[in-house]
Amino acid sequence: MPARTGAALLPDLAAVAGLLTFLYVVFFYEGYTRLFRDADAGWHIRSGETMLSTGALPRQDPYSFSKAGEPWMNWEWLADLASGAAHRAAGLAGVAVLYAAAIAAAVWLWFRLHWRLGTNFLLAAALAVPLLGTLNLHWLARPHIWSWVFLLAALHLLEAEPSPRRLVAYAVLSAVWANVHGSFLLAPLLALLYGVPRWAGLSAAATFINPYGWQLHRHVLAYLTDSSLLASVGEFQSFNFHTGGSGQILLTLGLAAAGTTLAFYHGRYHHFLLGCLLLAGALRSARGLPLVALALLPLAGAHLTIPAGLGRWLTAARDYGDRLRALDRQAAAWKFAPLLLIVALLSVSAIRARAAFPASEFPVAAASQLPTLAPELFRGGGRLLAPDKFGGYLIYRFAGRLKVFFDGRSDFYGSAFLEEWRRLAQVRPGWGALVEKHRFTHALLPNDYSLVEALQRAGWTILYRDSTVTLLRWKA
Repeated sequence: MPARTGAALLPDLAAVAGLLTFLYVVFFYEGYTRLFRDADAGWHIRSGETMLSTGALPRQDPYSFSKAGEPWMNWEWLADLASGAAHRAAGLAGVAVLYAAAIAAAVWLWFRLHWRLGTNFLLAAALAVPLLGTLNLHWLARPHIWSWVFLLAALHLLEAEPSPRRLVAYAVLSAVWANVHGSFLLAPLLALLYGVPRWAGLSAAATFINPYGWQLHRHVLAYLTDSSLLASVGEFQSFNFHTGGSGQILLTLGLAAAGTTLAFYHGRYHHFLLGCLLLAGALRSARGLPLVALALLPLAGAHLTIPAGLGRWLTAARDYGDRLRALDRQAAAWKFAPLLLIVALLSVSAIRARAAFPASEFPVAAASQLPTLAPELFRGGGRLLAPDKFGGYLIYRFAGRLKVFFDGRSDFYGSAFLEEWRRLAQVRPGWGALVEKHRFTHALLPNDYSLVEALQRAGWTILYRDSTVTLLRWKA
């Protein structure tokens, strides 16, 4: 068999990296539990299943007693639909595999973007280390993972030669993105930064193809500009560079900043503006860090490519990387999708029995006792005080039959509601009045909450306690 034919039967580096990332996330990272560290995955799954059952979008809140029946905009409905379908097919294992595959697809696209930008093979491989070190902070079974895929796909289209077909593809991408995640506003903004106003206009128009029309844009913009609300949400705060493993984050930001500076020096002003935008966002909010790693490391790789005449060793390394890329170009990039599908199907059965929300972080054991210890909660005769993290899990565990105080939908509950919760959780003056206001009959709280002891002093009794949570009931 000719060498070229043999190479074509093998996946390229991007495909191998994507597949290895998938296997790492699912098995070595233990994604079958760690992808569910955020309880929002719970209500996303149940929302998707409800839409599959009813064939309709929810228009009112179905999950809480604190805001029961109030208007609710599920602006990530398409991602929820995917989660619900995966859960119906294979339970939490199906959801874990779905999001691990999305992460793998992002890594695959990330390498493909390097090749489109002409990054040296060895440099691209080296930059994968800070990429994965940054992304894994946000490896969760939540819709933001899909935004990584959309961002990279958008950059691929923008970096290619403009054509009518690519313009249509960009518009379709924008429309789908608008139904999956609120970061869809990046699509027309990116086109503007790249100096293609026609693309930006069509992209912006395409984002109105959603069940809510212009109300979606108003809602997302109102959410992202509500400083008092965002100040209440931990993931919108700046990253704590004093935590362990922050060296990878610093390296990513340093490389991104260097690439942004070089982009200006090389006259690539659209890269420079994109770098400034994403770096500013990442310093302001930890949620922006993955976007820096995904979008700016490939741009940095393109601008950091080793030029000729910088010494024998550097030149040899550059030339060796170029030869490796020439070999890699002969491999079959299209092998990625079928290979990933086969591995994903095999992985579902391997992790089905172990896929679960982590019992050390959620009231997994306590939930099994709730129907017996507090049956009134399921009959509408009781009200459970629990943090938002538990709320999302309880929505999942009881498929919405147990109405929660609140969950992770911060845009729905609003800043005033979250301020009430902080007053309660921190046992600040007036907390007792809030307990009376919401007519709580039971409380399910982490053991280290000061509120547990405060409720006991107020006459509440303990019904259940394990190593994670305490369940209390009002004495009346």
